[in-house]
Amino acid sequence: MKRILIADDKPNGRELVRTILENDGYEVFEAGDGQQALDKARQVHPDLVILDLHMPVLDGFGAVEALRKDAELKSTPVMALTASAMMGDRERALGAGFTGYCTKPIRLSVLRAEVSRLLRPA
Repeated sequence: MKRILIADDKPNGRELVRTILENDGYEVFEAGDGQQALDKARQVHPDLVILDLHMPVLDGFGAVEALRKDAELKSTPVMALTASAMMGDRERALGAGFTGYCTKPIRLSVLRAEVSRLLRPA
């Protein structure tokens, strides 16, 4: 069973994504900010990390930067999940080290397609 870590400071946002992914057969772990996400990722070694970009303590950009510097986690796919949908936001996220990007409000088909793409063997 594939393991997915979701980090979002809004419990309702985490619950929605967790419910969708658990119903699709994934094992899901949660974190409330970027630092918690790093700590949890080092514990559970997820197959995919989904990070909100705007979180307290450590935002999604800081968390992906730290993941990319971690020898054991640097190749883990990381998806940005954000309400930031302005022109250039997707490119900025991908340039910062994210391997996927999905906007809020979440469209189920888009989320599922992106998760599936990121978990596909290279």
